[in-house]
Amino acid sequence: MRQKRFFLEENEIPRQWYNILADMPVKPMPMLNPKTREPMTVEDLSELFCEECSRQELNQTDRWIDIPEEVLERYAYYRSTPLVRAYSLEEALGTPAKIYFKNESVSPIGSHKLNSALAQAYYCKQEGVTNVTTETGAGQWGAALSYASKVFGLESAVYQVKISYEQKPYRRSIMQVFGALVTPSPSMSTRAGKDILTRTPNHQGSLGTAISEAVELARMTPGCKYTLGSVMNHVTLHQTIIGLEAEKQMEKAGDYPDIVIGCFGGGSNFGGISFPFLRHNFTGERNTRFIAAEPAACPKLSKGKFEYDFGDEAGYTPLLPMFTLGHDFQPSNIHAGGLRYHGAGVVVSQLLKDGWIEAMDVEQIESFEAGCLFAKCEGIIPAPESCHAIAAAVREAKKCKESGEEKVILFNLSGHGLIDMAAYDQFLAGNMVNH
Repeated sequence: MRQKRFFLEENEIPRQWYNILADMPVKPMPMLNPKTREPMTVEDLSELFCEECSRQELNQTDRWIDIPEEVLERYAYYRSTPLVRAYSLEEALGTPAKIYFKNESVSPIGSHKLNSALAQAYYCKQEGVTNVTTETGAGQWGAALSYASKVFGLESAVYQVKISYEQKPYRRSIMQVFGALVTPSPSMSTRAGKDILTRTPNHQGSLGTAISEAVELARMTPGCKYTLGSVMNHVTLHQTIIGLEAEKQMEKAGDYPDIVIGCFGGGSNFGGISFPFLRHNFTGERNTRFIAAEPAACPKLSKGKFEYDFGDEAGYTPLLPMFTLGHDFQPSNIHAGGLRYHGAGVVVSQLLKDGWIEAMDVEQIESFEAGCLFAKCEGIIPAPESCHAIAAAVREAKKCKESGEEKVILFNLSGHGLIDMAAYDQFLAGNMVNH
């Protein structure tokens, strides 16, 4: 029987995160204080985020950041996650390519988001924070933070994008099981929400609106800090545990990726799988391609502009130098709620600008076709977000079939889709459309 899954022993699991900022040939432009238009400092960021995350956000010198023991203990509940050789998918496609996927769906909440949620909740608890607040699109980040908050004894409040709140009621239930207060965004509970609903009464919400509400609540509530599930450098830092594990597991498999793929919303999932491998491109040791697979309905990397923009709709966040569709962009109601964000993270934006990575946009129907094929072949129903990475991998595998090249393709399965079956129902009934 062929070995399909590769794990790490307990003593092989990475004990440090990788900080790509230390190795980037061209450093990103600084985030700017929205009031002064001066570069953000740790003190500025600490008004919103916990202090340790603020330090990590601006750290451009330390290549390796130690993972706290308490976080490692919680990682041990589900890490290492398996690296899987997708033999059945290869056979279905008739491709000479080797396809591997890193299965992050095996975490307690079913996605990669827990890797950063545990770290952020731990740092907040250490600094005496009692409450945390955040936004969530599809609900994966909200579920992760709700669970992590309960682990470290914090109270959590989550603003969930309204269309996802309605499309994915069980994600809301998961957050509530872990004790979180969940509010559909935009809401009438904040000034930002009221302003948005006054302008657009039937606004279905976006990550930009939900961020505005969460940031406002954090600023108005004593003992409360804001946490974020993507976009920011410190979030992607925590997610590099994925790629660092995959690097060791690929060695066990006797292969090295020619192509690394991740679905793309704000960048934490893509950066998590890619950055540890990308560091070898910087030195000239390797020439791996890195593909960020984003929805055609929200193509910030493919069709956005590189400029300073706010991370939220109301303009509460720092100004970020990024590829953006505009902070007031209202994305279509696609089912991949975690990818409905107007901008890309600062680091990913700089890497795209400098040609180290590439972007690929995928239509919604193509993504679900790829997701269903993957499910039939590998026995895992993927999250709608992950379907975009699978679709990109399928495209590349078909190119290998045409050319006869035996390339090694690695993608990150960022989460399972067992709570997204309403989306699959719509696809299977033939009622899904591209936007």
